[in-house]
Amino acid sequence: MYFKQFYLGCLAHASYLVGSDGEAVVVDPQRDVSQYVEEAAAQGLKIKYVVETHLHADFVSGHCELAALTGARIVISRRAEAKFDHLAVSDGDEIRVGKVTLRFVETPGHTPESVCILVIDHETSDEPQKVLTGDTLFVGDVGRPDLAGGRGYTPDAMAAMLYDSLHAKLLKLDDAVEVYPAHGAGSMCGRNISKETFSTVGQQRRFNYALAPMSKDEFVRLMTTDLPAAPSYFSRDAEINRTGAPALEALPRPRALTPREVRELQGVGRVVLDVRTAAEFGAGHVPGALNVGLGGQFAMWAGSLIEPGRGIVLVAEREEKIDEAVMRLARVGLETVEGYLSGGVDAWRAAGYETATVPQISVDDLRRRLDAGDDLQVLDVRRKAEYEGGHVPGARLAPLAELKQNPLEGLDPARPLAVICAGGYRSSAATSLLAPRGFSRLSNVAGGTSAYVSAGHPVDE
Repeated sequence: MYFKQFYLGCLAHASYLVGSDGEAVVVDPQRDVSQYVEEAAAQGLKIKYVVETHLHADFVSGHCELAALTGARIVISRRAEAKFDHLAVSDGDEIRVGKVTLRFVETPGHTPESVCILVIDHETSDEPQKVLTGDTLFVGDVGRPDLAGGRGYTPDAMAAMLYDSLHAKLLKLDDAVEVYPAHGAGSMCGRNISKETFSTVGQQRRFNYALAPMSKDEFVRLMTTDLPAAPSYFSRDAEINRTGAPALEALPRPRALTPREVRELQGVGRVVLDVRTAAEFGAGHVPGALNVGLGGQFAMWAGSLIEPGRGIVLVAEREEKIDEAVMRLARVGLETVEGYLSGGVDAWRAAGYETATVPQISVDDLRRRLDAGDDLQVLDVRRKAEYEGGHVPGARLAPLAELKQNPLEGLDPARPLAVICAGGYRSSAATSLLAPRGFSRLSNVAGGTSAYVSAGHPVDE
């Protein structure tokens, strides 16, 4: 059996290619699918099936494009109500590629249509050696039960289903069976996902907090308490995946815009999206621009912070970054890029327009100012669990995903405000959201809480 995991850090997303005797199946593909076609060809495999473990909400899948390119059959749960041509599967159904059988196990809980896939290489054994768990079971966590909104299911009902799927099905597998999920650390589909991208059933039985011995009622309470807000694009992406996304090649390339054109478009409601680093953004940017750097979890945060359907104008340090940004935005269903600032911020300045700045301060500078009694407010924009694990004393919590809706009571826009996250990425995005709300004395803490802790500065937990 040939088996390969493809891991896309930008979305903390894992997909898989499984092959045997010249045939292959791709499981949970990302939207840009050329790598699967190229890898299959390199291994002498023809892609026979494209399988979805569920209707993904955090990214747009390339299942339709991959099927069109290869002639493969799309396979998905009968409960998905998919609108494209597909093979609908139920509990116990199987497909085969060469000497490998893939057996489907219905595991509702994260979504109603979720399935896991037992992988059986008959040249090794007739018992499962691996299980592809989609978003049902992660390494160190399980899937959130609150992302099936609008389809008649409450989080409590989904959590109860998830408990049954885990205990009656997945935990019945042998401890040696390898676990390969669809996501890793950073995905919003779970709360405590490990940085490891695969594990075993036995390891998860021992170390996964959600699999500890507890009653169903206890599990439901655990799974439905203190859930972070679901990103706004999740429900939209799930419906795109139910219908099937168009090919990426069908998307028009954005046009080059003059500074004046960018200013005019911004004036009529387009979002100026600056994809440079926090340091570059801080040194000078188009006033009112949103900063989501290409170097981090760009697609997820862009999808979370930009309203669906809103026109986008890109700003990058080099033109080749524009095509990368367009593709990565399309991975989460943002297809409204209208243009880009030709010549970047240098062209903006050359046209005589002013730029805005955000000072980047070190963690030592932050500590000195706090120790000196400086009139400095600190805002931590990490997730609640990160904040509770250790934060700058006195820092207020306002997770980035919820910042737009947060009234920020108790923070004074007239006073200096230092914004901090884990490393300086999310905090830079947060400064770009705070500036339009009247916070004019902003600074971004470079290196974030990670650097702060490493420097030995005091924390509260």
